[in-house]
Amino acid sequence: MASHCAKPSVAPWRAPPPPPPSSPSTSTSNRGGAAAATPAPRASSSPRAVAVFRRASSSSSSSSSRGSSILARAVETRQGVGTSSSSSSPPPLVPATPPPSSRIVPGIPGPVPSVESLEALEMEKGACEITSRRYTPALVRERALRTPVEAIATAARGAQIVLAGAGFAAGLVFDKFRAAEDVVSRSDELRILLAELGPSFVKAGQVLANRPDIVRADYMEQLTKLQDDVPPFPNDQAFAIIEGELGRPIAEVYSAISDEPIAAASLGQVYKATLRETGEEVAIKVQRPGIEPIIYRDLVLFRALAFFINAVSQRRLGCNAQLIVDEFGEKLLEELDYVQEGRNLRDFYANFKNDPIVKIPRLYPEQSGKAVLTMEWIEGVRCTDPDGIRAAGIDVDTFIRVGVMSGLRQLLEFGLFHGDPHPGNIFALRDGRIAYVDFGNVAQLTQTNKETLIDAVVHAVNEDYDSMAGDFIRLGFLSPGTDVRPIVPALENIWQDARTASLANFNFRTVTAAFNELVYQYPIRIPERFSLVIRSLLTQEGICMTLQPDFRFLEVAYPYVAKRLLTDRDASLRERLLQVLFNNQGKFQWARLENLISLAKSGGDGSKLDLTDTVADGAQLLVTDEDLRRRLILAATEDDRLRVDEIARLAELLRDDVKVDELAREAVTGGPEFLRKMALSWSQKVLSK
Repeated sequence: MASHCAKPSVAPWRAPPPPPPSSPSTSTSNRGGAAAATPAPRASSSPRAVAVFRRASSSSSSSSSRGSSILARAVETRQGVGTSSSSSSPPPLVPATPPPSSRIVPGIPGPVPSVESLEALEMEKGACEITSRRYTPALVRERALRTPVEAIATAARGAQIVLAGAGFAAGLVFDKFRAAEDVVSRSDELRILLAELGPSFVKAGQVLANRPDIVRADYMEQLTKLQDDVPPFPNDQAFAIIEGELGRPIAEVYSAISDEPIAAASLGQVYKATLRETGEEVAIKVQRPGIEPIIYRDLVLFRALAFFINAVSQRRLGCNAQLIVDEFGEKLLEELDYVQEGRNLRDFYANFKNDPIVKIPRLYPEQSGKAVLTMEWIEGVRCTDPDGIRAAGIDVDTFIRVGVMSGLRQLLEFGLFHGDPHPGNIFALRDGRIAYVDFGNVAQLTQTNKETLIDAVVHAVNEDYDSMAGDFIRLGFLSPGTDVRPIVPALENIWQDARTASLANFNFRTVTAAFNELVYQYPIRIPERFSLVIRSLLTQEGICMTLQPDFRFLEVAYPYVAKRLLTDRDASLRERLLQVLFNNQGKFQWARLENLISLAKSGGDGSKLDLTDTVADGAQLLVTDEDLRRRLILAATEDDRLRVDEIARLAELLRDDVKVDELAREAVTGGPEFLRKMALSWSQKVLSK
């Protein structure tokens, strides 16, 4: 959902009357929680919102270990990412009791998955740390069926869905009977049907648009057009929610607020306001009332349907259909959790604080709660408006490069990435920066998976397709034990096509299309979080191509990856750099090193390539690592001749990128430590003989 407005003009504002004199019985929290009044008008909800958000403010979010099951982790609280964490573990946001084993529950078709099944889900998706603690099948079932009225409402919702689905299925049967399926009209009909069925189905359609392992390609194309755009709910309801969450009248908190929402979607809507205390302009995101029960009902019904199609899912996808629903439900409830979104926003803000090319809005925790989120207002130009971007004095090519690099940094540097970077959530600022809003849909790659992704790139560069297939297993695309021999030639064909295409004719969508064909032919399943990665990259490439039709994603991505591989001092990346420079036969790739340096020089991020640290680290490694020293000597004297030309070309390439004076200074200051490493290396060699 678009959190902010890119247009300079907004709906008329209404100025609330001045606040009444402060009452002695009213106090406002300033500890990072939502502002609370004593006594609060809605005592049943406000204190809990205050307590929850206060906990969120006192400790930033991060991820727990992957070894735990979803049920076990559902009662854990994330600890700090990029910020200090609280020394004591806060109480869980949602208590959950894990079911002891798979069992049949009256009224719900199919077994409740055991803890072991949910742990299997963690292994299958093998992608990211969980950022939500709200979802468990037991919790969803309890919320949807806790009273007879709720059970009747769930049954009625099921009847509505069945009738709608039956009508669509009847159309497909009719098409088959007359042997003339109209794919375009049927896929468009499906898109409209999902939009009419509500937010759960809109979100499901958006997810399926990036799941070639589940949906046919011709239907996927129509699902990509599915927009989360609905009429706003009444302002009176929105303002009542704001006052209930903050525990104070709106006039006490905001000196002005827009008469109408700036943006509206199925889960909530956004207003523009001015803080009374500071005069700062802010965006207020308000959750749509009554949306949570509908989501819970839909998830229960989704799981019931998954039970009936589970045999097909096991046969065609190699996984439990109910676990696919659990992945989806986990992300959907994450978007409903404004406390969690506040944490996500704080983490993004910490990652990009004072960044010269990326702007993340600041969170106002005292004006936020369970159903209200207040953040800094972003005034910018919609990212798909090339004329507006140029009118603001922004160079379109530079903005495109900024956008691609910021997305790659989220994915490969921080591991925390925006899962929904559609045009309504990205803006161009007049100073050339790119701004992101709406952090409800966020996922976090583990360090292991970031390293495995880099391994996959290295194996592709080295044409080691057997190892690349192993990377697919470790990432969760293939089940452990899968026979990868038939898949290896297909991977080789995709990569060979990529290698023969020039950067000017090759883009990320090409790779995705080729991979989709592979998904249809082999038992490959796309984990939910990697579905978000694919969706994020495709969306960003689409935005770039809107601004510049001849844009090619890899022309920007390759230089960034090359520069990071050459300059990052992380030990794992240094190791992977060596893997790139030596092929499978151990032969040094002079041309590959020259190409990496040339690509890194053209990175286009505005900073000069500096390889001083890389050369210093390489020199130390050369002295202490006998095997590497031997391999480089062989490389320099390969084919019984000294590689003078190659060394001269490298020296010329590095002439402006290595600071000799810094190398000399580091040699002097780090001399004792360097000698210690040499002595240690020598002693280990002696003792091993």
